[in-house]
Amino acid sequence: MKKIILGVAIATLFISYQATAQSKKNQKVEVTIDLNVVKEDKVQVTVLAPTITEKEIVYNLPKIIPGTYSVDDYGKFIDDLKALDSKGNELEVNKLDEDSWQIKNANKLSKVTYWVNDTFDIEGNGGFGKGVFSPAGTNIIEGKNFLINNHGFVGYFTNKKDLNYTLTITHPETLFGATSLVDSDSSTTSDVFSVARYNDLVDNPIMYSAPNYTTFNVEGMEILFSVYSPTGTHTAKDLSADLEKCMRAQKKFLGPINTNKRYTVLLYLSDMNGKDAKGFGALEHNSSTSVVFPEMMPNAALGKQIIDVVSHEFFHIVTPLGVHSNEIHYFDFNDPKMSQHLWMYEGVTEYFANLFQVNQGLITEEAFYKRMIGKIKGSKRQNDTMPFTVMSENVLVSPYKDQYLNVYEKGALIGMCIDIIIREKSNGERGILDLMQKLTNEFGPLRPFNDKDLFAKITDLTYPEVGAFLNTYVAGPNPINYDDYFAKMGIAKTKIKKAVNPFINKKSAGITGGSNKEIKVKTNNDLSPFLTSLGLKGDDIISAINGTEYNLDQISELMTAAQKWNDGDAISMKIKRDGKEMTLSGKVTLAYEESEGYYNVDTSKVALKEAWLKK
Repeated sequence: MKKIILGVAIATLFISYQATAQSKKNQKVEVTIDLNVVKEDKVQVTVLAPTITEKEIVYNLPKIIPGTYSVDDYGKFIDDLKALDSKGNELEVNKLDEDSWQIKNANKLSKVTYWVNDTFDIEGNGGFGKGVFSPAGTNIIEGKNFLINNHGFVGYFTNKKDLNYTLTITHPETLFGATSLVDSDSSTTSDVFSVARYNDLVDNPIMYSAPNYTTFNVEGMEILFSVYSPTGTHTAKDLSADLEKCMRAQKKFLGPINTNKRYTVLLYLSDMNGKDAKGFGALEHNSSTSVVFPEMMPNAALGKQIIDVVSHEFFHIVTPLGVHSNEIHYFDFNDPKMSQHLWMYEGVTEYFANLFQVNQGLITEEAFYKRMIGKIKGSKRQNDTMPFTVMSENVLVSPYKDQYLNVYEKGALIGMCIDIIIREKSNGERGILDLMQKLTNEFGPLRPFNDKDLFAKITDLTYPEVGAFLNTYVAGPNPINYDDYFAKMGIAKTKIKKAVNPFINKKSAGITGGSNKEIKVKTNNDLSPFLTSLGLKGDDIISAINGTEYNLDQISELMTAAQKWNDGDAISMKIKRDGKEMTLSGKVTLAYEESEGYYNVDTSKVALKEAWLKK
């Protein structure tokens, strides 16, 4: 009997194991997006369902996604959703709201199919009624471009967001899919991506377009930069210098706090005509950023925007992507609960995006102060007595949502004040970057914190003065006197005399462009003291200064060099006058003007200020 019973037990166990293994095998969601067939500017999505035991189940597209803080209802871009059993028979489907479909007899469900409209087509043109922020949107241009923010194409079954997802995208061979996801298919017309859960799929945008990309490595992090330019005006190669310079500086600034091995920047350039993207900016992800700008921008302007915008998004790897609350980690795409800490997620991120530039020498101290003063002025135009934690927790509804932009103004200033307090209390040894490193060590991307516990944890990691600041000015309704915090670093509003650009007199440039890209001295113009003292005359052509040749192509280099000249410096200028070459020699003569701004006025605090901005 024992042998028989044991045999039955083993058989039962084996059958149970097989059933469990089969069940686990089916506990994933397999999605296919076909980019080869575009009908009425829509593409079809097929979702193979996991094993479902419930009689009814709901399939959802997100109402809102992390990082946008706005309700966009991606379900409204879905047409002709069908639920089918294994024999191809349709199951009953009831649409519950804009973003959710209830499927009857769900235990028989084999797959769901539907067609997806893109969001770019309706931006600014009425359409479905609400425009989606372009970097969070989708685009379908047959054979040319597909911007796949996955939350606009792929949904999830209720209570099954944590299942594995496999995404297969079939596409024309002429299109390259840029993403931080790893393609496990060697085919040139099919890409297969696997992720651990739905949130990871949403976290990884993909852009298909004709190959226009470049790669570079920054201290062990592989960067992929892909550009879609409808007219071919802009190339990734031409724009990559600014991006690479920016990211190298950011990696150096962050030090060990960032361990990403792969990062992708997707740049979509809108032609601005007709149905195209009109919401410009960027959206952050753990290992990528999607960016939308107008194509009409010249390369130089695009480069500046890349530094300012992409740098903000990249710093989101610190927070909220690296350090975040339960509300972020277990984000409910259709009934979201918002965190109290937008001051950190967006504010500290924006502060880092400015601080790193002065820290790494990309901008001057004066430029940094001007940016912060600009944010002070911007914050004063908002409700300066609305507690930031309250605004943050209720940011999806009025009147709080109208104050959202203050996260980039007062939020950044909150970060600055905390940085200053920590620097002062630690004699310059530590700052807010050190705090974020400690929070990363304490929590990290896989261990969220409780919203209500954050202030106490920050106080434990820093000083009581930081906790008092947070409770008074972030959780409380009290406006901040920023001059008090600047004063801690020896900075105050004052007037100083500043040298004027040697080529400018009364805000009018004394030089202009001539034929053949020549630099020509203006006629009928009061020339600057510098030009007058050297004996320049109208229509003179400047060809070289101190042995360096210049024309209009190097005018920015000339202006940069001139800013470094000092009164009395020896100077030699090669010119052409009336067709004859000649050399003028003399000394630099500078004019001065009184300028009001924020400058260092307390020499005893120079070392502390240097630690704040440069350490």
